[in-house]
Amino acid sequence: MDYQQALDYLDEHATYEKTGRIESPSLATIERLCAAMGDPQHCAPVIHITGTNGKGSTAQMITRLLVASGLRVGTYTSPHLERVNERMMIDGVPISDHDFGEQVGAIADLEIIAGVRPGYFDTCTAAAFRWFADQAVDVMVIEVGLLGRWDATNVVDAQVAVITNIGLDHMEFAGPTRAHIAREKAGIIKSASAVVTGETDPEMIEIFRAAGGTSLLVRDTDFAVDANELALGGRLVVVRTPTTIYPDVFVPLHGRHQADNAAVAITAVETFFARPLDDDVIAEAMTAVTMPGRFELLDHQPLVIVDGAHNPAGGDVCASVFFEDFDPAGRRILVVGCLRGREPVEMLEALRADEFDVVVCCTAPSPRGRPGSELAEAARSIGCDDVRVVATVEAALDEARHEAGADDAILVTGSLYVVGAARPHVLDR
Repeated sequence: MDYQQALDYLDEHATYEKTGRIESPSLATIERLCAAMGDPQHCAPVIHITGTNGKGSTAQMITRLLVASGLRVGTYTSPHLERVNERMMIDGVPISDHDFGEQVGAIADLEIIAGVRPGYFDTCTAAAFRWFADQAVDVMVIEVGLLGRWDATNVVDAQVAVITNIGLDHMEFAGPTRAHIAREKAGIIKSASAVVTGETDPEMIEIFRAAGGTSLLVRDTDFAVDANELALGGRLVVVRTPTTIYPDVFVPLHGRHQADNAAVAITAVETFFARPLDDDVIAEAMTAVTMPGRFELLDHQPLVIVDGAHNPAGGDVCASVFFEDFDPAGRRILVVGCLRGREPVEMLEALRADEFDVVVCCTAPSPRGRPGSELAEAARSIGCDDVRVVATVEAALDEARHEAGADDAILVTGSLYVVGAARPHVLDR
């Protein structure tokens, strides 16, 4: 396949991506695909990452720490912001269009051989494993797509299983409590897995402990952030692990929560190597960390910030960083769109939408996008005064920019689909 043919194939096989429904969660399809390829998911040791929020940032930090340690690292994450190639990287470099077409084409050929019809995520996951095996990576960093137990990535056997935190999300597949969600995410823990978790709730910890694994390291008990200060362009933190204290670690990402993600990442890589990390490795790795679309500052006068917060827990963190770390002097303008399956009132309350001067609601560019008119109704119901409805993300940004003065700030959030459309529209200008 060429690149466009690969994209067309994925679109034809997209079900959850279009409907938000999974009829019968199972690993059967991905297991048959992998078996037909000789099980490439076992080609290298794995650090497997799940959690409600912070998976992407933690995966990026872990990848950079492993690369700085001299390893060849295959990283698989989801979703992508602008191009599907972003999901598969080696040493932080996305797969080329040519290689992507080749790998997806190989999976397409297996439909007949394996006797299955893979979905979009099954195909991408299998293609990533095949590419990593072809390229002989030393280690794979694999981010869960949905929950854990039945996620297509869960055909790996993790040497280190990372659980960033547990919040209420994907309630259509798990719940109604955090404990139910924790049990699904704990499904990535295998008998030989060392477990590292940023979650601190004792009830959740007992669920992880009961899942098995060779060891369990818990934030604020076995490792911690001992200092966490605002710095220009990020945070300056002190990280304490079971072996070492790392002073003056600069994390080039915005928000106090990124220090917790850094502590989880450093502890996970220490656990993988079974030894402390050199200070120069940490410095080199953290300098290389970038997270497009995660509280990313795209422009000044007015400030334009994008953040992929897509659930109430993420919205709460996003609002805290916006109001506390940035505290814009002028007016505050919110551009928001989200997917169906998210409760709009809960999301807008988490984002503190009623504290914005203007709320511009749009429809996320996805078949599952919630109409902007429904978001606007929810915004008015929580007390937002100036609420506007604009059809597309691009038009919503234009509306916000037209409204904003030099001292104002625009926050674009609610979905990675919204952020993925906003970034090129802002950067191209």
